[in-house]
Amino acid sequence: MVSTLGVIFFSGLLFISAAEPNEKGFQLNLQRLYTLNSLSFEFVNYFHNASVHDIMPYGAKDSTEEDLQCIYDLVLLAVGISSGEYWALKMFDSWGKFPSGILKGNLYELGSFDECLNTKNILPEPYKSVTGKYCFLSVTPSLLLGSTNPFAAAVKLNIGTCFPSSCRASHMNNFLKTMFSINTTVSVPGIGISDSSCQTLEKEPWDGLTKATIWILVAMAAIVALFTVVDYFLRKIPDELPAVVKIFSARANSRALFQVSDTKSNPNVIECIHGIRCMTLFWVIFSHEYVDSLITANLNLVDWFLWAEEPYASFVLHSFFSVDSFFVIGGMLVSFIMLRIMERSDGKLNVILMYLHRLIRIWPLMAFAILIYMKMMPVVADGPLFKNGYSGLPQCEAGWYWSLIFVQNYVSNKCVGHTWYLAVDMQLFILSPIFLFALYKWGKKAVAGIVVLVLLLSGCLFATMMVNDYSMLMKRTSVDAMANMYYATHTHAAPWLIGFLFGYFLHLNRDKKYQINWMIVGLGWFLSLAMIFTSIFALYPSGKWTGASVSILGESFYHTLTRIGWPLALCWVIFACIQGYGGLANSFLSSPLWQPLSRLSYSIFIWHLFIVEVNARSVRTNVYFSNYQMMLKFWSDLGITILVSYALHLIIEAPFSSIGEHLKPRIKTKVTNKDQVDNNDKKDFETSSSSADFNVFTPESETNLEQEKV
Repeated sequence: MVSTLGVIFFSGLLFISAAEPNEKGFQLNLQRLYTLNSLSFEFVNYFHNASVHDIMPYGAKDSTEEDLQCIYDLVLLAVGISSGEYWALKMFDSWGKFPSGILKGNLYELGSFDECLNTKNILPEPYKSVTGKYCFLSVTPSLLLGSTNPFAAAVKLNIGTCFPSSCRASHMNNFLKTMFSINTTVSVPGIGISDSSCQTLEKEPWDGLTKATIWILVAMAAIVALFTVVDYFLRKIPDELPAVVKIFSARANSRALFQVSDTKSNPNVIECIHGIRCMTLFWVIFSHEYVDSLITANLNLVDWFLWAEEPYASFVLHSFFSVDSFFVIGGMLVSFIMLRIMERSDGKLNVILMYLHRLIRIWPLMAFAILIYMKMMPVVADGPLFKNGYSGLPQCEAGWYWSLIFVQNYVSNKCVGHTWYLAVDMQLFILSPIFLFALYKWGKKAVAGIVVLVLLLSGCLFATMMVNDYSMLMKRTSVDAMANMYYATHTHAAPWLIGFLFGYFLHLNRDKKYQINWMIVGLGWFLSLAMIFTSIFALYPSGKWTGASVSILGESFYHTLTRIGWPLALCWVIFACIQGYGGLANSFLSSPLWQPLSRLSYSIFIWHLFIVEVNARSVRTNVYFSNYQMMLKFWSDLGITILVSYALHLIIEAPFSSIGEHLKPRIKTKVTNKDQVDNNDKKDFETSSSSADFNVFTPESETNLEQEKV
């Protein structure tokens, strides 16, 4: 899950941290590096003794008005320092000091971001006051340490600095050169400031799209608030509320969200789906916490290398199996529910309406996610690491439309990157009617054909790895490997198809209870757990940085077989829970407490990276990387994500889902003497047939499973 850039980044750190102190010239170079400790004091001394000529690194006749304003402000700063004025000393007090622990990966010294931005020298009109501009002074340690390693050159130290806001990076860099030419004690190669790292208290004005996003959210919230008040004063039974009130009322949608259904009266309900969905979602978020920890200011980033060699790290580094779990459940829901509908309608299936209802359910939240990730992140938070906002902003600006047509998994620059899963799932959903009609018409022959397709897809994955020498190990992976092995639809089709066949099996045996010998049950649990832990830990020895890597043949077999073994293991867990052989696992996964969170899971999936990145970039001080600190961050981010997801569920997801429900006509069932349908069963079926979305995250999927009898 770590990009190639991240691997190169850490390789540079590893090279620096592995440098031998007794190498020729290393100690001397290290002393040069640590001369930057007093850099801010050198600036203060320089300003204290500088003349106007020293502050002007270029001729006045060639200066623009902006240049002259910067020179004027620098002169005021020099005068302020000489006279000991509070605002001038405050500007340099906000500087970050040269960081200790750079050999442990401490690449940031943030200084005091807010102190710099709030520094102001109030002058009478018509003079302009001097305000602070926060910038990163970038230093390349490899140049100071005498390293020629190309990976090490990519590592930059970033020290927070503060200059007058009228000065551009070019002004500051020219000034640095002038100062270094006078004071040779701080002569440092590979040092400079770029405009892209600078921030001032004055924010860029909101553009039209940002304003439109805010107004749409405000309008939606106002509509929801209005109908919530109407709902409160009507005080009717929920089923008797007007349709428009039920669509927009936060009270009505909250009742539906937090309702805990008593499914004990129906022993054939698949209750464990709630727990599996939520635990898999937690796994995804927990893994993203570790990946996004790379973008914040860490004190000990090199320890990430040591952590990656621990057995515990395998849960994060191999968390891509969580995606396969979602595909298994998604495929199972499509076949199980749609075959039930086709059975009651004599094999008829309105494919266009099925697609339309799915789009109504998925599109609104996806569209708002793109807008909010692009435009709202700088609005809701700031910080020294927040200059460019969301990390995927350039990708969204260049190709946001790929996400709305669900092909972003085949685009190199992904907008809202984690939604590639929705693209794969949507593409498989579009193909699902072919498999549904085949199963309904040909039964076991179609099953055999799908099994052959699974084997062919597995062979394709194996051949792709072997021919291209692809690896998913962090120390060997590449951008091409991720694109062709992880994001491509055909590489995840096998788990989805296995889940699809499992749903067909549940459909055929919905009224059947299996009496299984306890030894067979024990063997099933042993094999499934063995497959799960083998998938996670099999490559642990080869994942070590200095250890021998598994051969490309071995890794190809691993990824090919686990793409089949993991779905089969998960299918056994679901089957055992349905048949009453789940034991403690079923008690945990089938707890009614999972139901509200399960209904909210789609919204949580969409918004969790927004919260994770906001919290990672808005730090004012460096953070320490450890498993315990990551656990604390996971729970805090999860709590905030749930609250944000709940609010956006009420104003975006729930209203559009309800509109889709009311737009879709009910399917009339045909009742014959051979197959009598009682009123309750017919009501359950009509409710399920109005369900639009069969995505694993959606509340409709959960409702369908509760109402349909296996």
